[in-house]
Amino acid sequence: MNENGNALEDQFYLPVEKFFLMDIGGTEGFWLLFITVALLAMLTYKLGFAKKLPLLKSIVVYVLLVFGCFMLVIFAIGGLPIAEVLIITSIVLGIYRYRLHRERDAK
Repeated sequence: MNENGNALEDQFYLPVEKFFLMDIGGTEGFWLLFITVALLAMLTYKLGFAKKLPLLKSIVVYVLLVFGCFMLVIFAIGGLPIAEVLIITSIVLGIYRYRLHRERDAK
């Protein structure tokens, strides 16, 4: 308990991490958070940075991306809003790609 009488869990301000780590909890919550972060990172990469690559090179890129997500999950557990930032980034890049596609079709 802190000085206000609230448990520390009540002050966890990151909704995605709170859901996975405190509401689900345990190993299952960790792995679900990892899968969520990995999928959001893949979506962000695909929307913003991916180029046409041969199949084997694409597989290598995505495997390395998944390994890098372990570090992102550790940062998320430490209190950084990793999942939330990936959600916002995916939305912004999705809107950008949609508008770019519409603009190219109009020409």
